[in-house]
Amino acid sequence: MEIRKIGIIGAGTMGNGIAQAFAVCGYDVTMTDISDTAVQRGLKTIDGGLERLVKKDKLTAEAKAATLTHIKTATDMGAVRGSDLIIEAATENLELKLKIFAQLEELAGETAILATNTSSISITRLAASTRIADRVIGMHFFNPVTVMQLIELIRGLQTSDATYAAVEALAKKIGKTPVKVRNSPGFVVNRLLCPMINEAVFVLGEGLASAEEIDSAMKLGTNQPIGPLALCDLIGLDVELAVMNVLFEGFKDPKYRPAPLLVEMVEAGYLGRKTGRGFFNYAK
Repeated sequence: MEIRKIGIIGAGTMGNGIAQAFAVCGYDVTMTDISDTAVQRGLKTIDGGLERLVKKDKLTAEAKAATLTHIKTATDMGAVRGSDLIIEAATENLELKLKIFAQLEELAGETAILATNTSSISITRLAASTRIADRVIGMHFFNPVTVMQLIELIRGLQTSDATYAAVEALAKKIGKTPVKVRNSPGFVVNRLLCPMINEAVFVLGEGLASAEEIDSAMKLGTNQPIGPLALCDLIGLDVELAVMNVLFEGFKDPKYRPAPLLVEMVEAGYLGRKTGRGFFNYAK
């Protein structure tokens, strides 16, 4: 099937980034969230991202205007009815995603594909909660969506070949590089990345070095462009904790135990850049 219309559930960091990536390529996008404040914030973020491209001469003012015409917003999830592909980009919480998928099943019609941007939750589990499991797939984009080239495409046990082929072709059309991944806790990237970040939090909590020193050591010693703690702030400490909990529960292996400091900081509301404070301070 040819995918032309995209519905996105969630206008946060990932949702608005996904919306921009599709709209720039000429796809019609409907981006929804639970409040007008949330969707307008997402739209403002997209506008700002496009304006930066204009200032860098990577996009014309005319192309920016055209891109924005491809994006509609709504606070009613029903607005995505009629989409060829509906992407769920809500908070990394299983119960919330199951609730959303129950609603999306009714909006998908006879042909629409349901995708989730989950970074760790079982695609098979989400698919099994619907009556259209063969049309459910994982599309794990990476932050910032407009910059990062990778999309992990995760097949649930039920995902059909036709569903996978359609989404793989679409990923390539928007300039991304899809990598096929078998359903497993954390998939590939987060299975490797999040334990490394978690270990950096253990190191910080044990007082081996300061946050600045840990990040400097990893950047200079392993040639990473950003240190693990700064990366955690970018991802969100709550997201990191959610992934570690999925890995810990999925594998029942103590090596995936979340660092106590990570748990405590999430409890304190220190979630990284989005709250102005994480392992580093971003307050203006």
